[in-house]
Amino acid sequence: MSRKVVAARPIVVTSAATRTVVARAGGMDARHVMHRPFDDAPGATGSGLWSLPTIAAMDTRTFLGLEPTHNRFRWKLPVTSGICTGGDFLFGGAGLGAALAALEGTSRRETIWATAQYLSFARPGETVDVDVTLAVEGHQMTQARAVCHVADREILTVNAALGHREFAHEGQWETVPGDVPRPEESPERIHRMDPGDTVHGRLDQRFAKGRDFDELDGTVGDGRTVLWARIPEMLDGVDGAALAVLGDFVPMGVGQALGIRGGGNSLDNTLRLVKLVPTDWVLLDIHVHGVAKGFGHGLVHMFADDDSGTLMATASQSCIMRYWRDPADRAKQAAEDLAAGVDRLGGSVSEARPRAR
Repeated sequence: MSRKVVAARPIVVTSAATRTVVARAGGMDARHVMHRPFDDAPGATGSGLWSLPTIAAMDTRTFLGLEPTHNRFRWKLPVTSGICTGGDFLFGGAGLGAALAALEGTSRRETIWATAQYLSFARPGETVDVDVTLAVEGHQMTQARAVCHVADREILTVNAALGHREFAHEGQWETVPGDVPRPEESPERIHRMDPGDTVHGRLDQRFAKGRDFDELDGTVGDGRTVLWARIPEMLDGVDGAALAVLGDFVPMGVGQALGIRGGGNSLDNTLRLVKLVPTDWVLLDIHVHGVAKGFGHGLVHMFADDDSGTLMATASQSCIMRYWRDPADRAKQAAEDLAAGVDRLGGSVSEARPRAR
């Protein structure tokens, strides 16, 4: 939650991605980071802080490692382990989040809606180029797309609408699920392997309703999983790109619904932004609609941790169903694949032994 500072004289410290305001009042510092993605876009002009509410100690662009270039329509995303899954490939939510940050930075408008189609994998050490096209630019809305690729290999494509309109009425009919324990009262989600420095190691996840890995014994659930999540490096809030990262949890929910040690790879993700408010924790209310023909389908409602239970966004996904492998099984499978490849080439594989010094 943001803190009100009175009788303060702000000192503005500028950087390429954020404007940090340090307000001294009553002998205490209150730090607010004002995200200003539009004026920071290469070639953009403007003055004044774009957003008044407290947003983050680290903005999402910095969290993901997205970099502008001399061309305002091209951005670069170096793929590091910190934005990858335990399977050593770019996390789908991180890819969508980077595309949204690039689209907002180029168009200088807020995301209303975006949909991503995942086409291939990007691995650590590679660089994803994000090419933005502003297809239609109106007075209040922009229709745009971003193509994310490694060289000539397309990784994902994002279509989006961006803008803002003044309108006298608003309302919310989706509500926070009842009797949800607070994050500090909810058990931490235990991963099937050490998340280390992957994206999951950078997220704080707490089960308000869900089963640990050891409890997934094949018993079918009711299709509902409720998870508290936050990005600790972003202390005071989230933006649309951060919600793209946090909304990529339908595959996990499908495994919970089926009661299996599995989930899937996302085929797509459609994010609809409703209303952004300052929050630390985000409540993910995951609804699995159905699983058939090897594919799962579901929806996530994302609520702020505030007195109103503000619905900030929804994210809907389909995924390819897969079982999880234990790390030992994955290593064994990799060795078998290597042996099969060597055999096809007419060679042989022998047991590895230490070399004499």
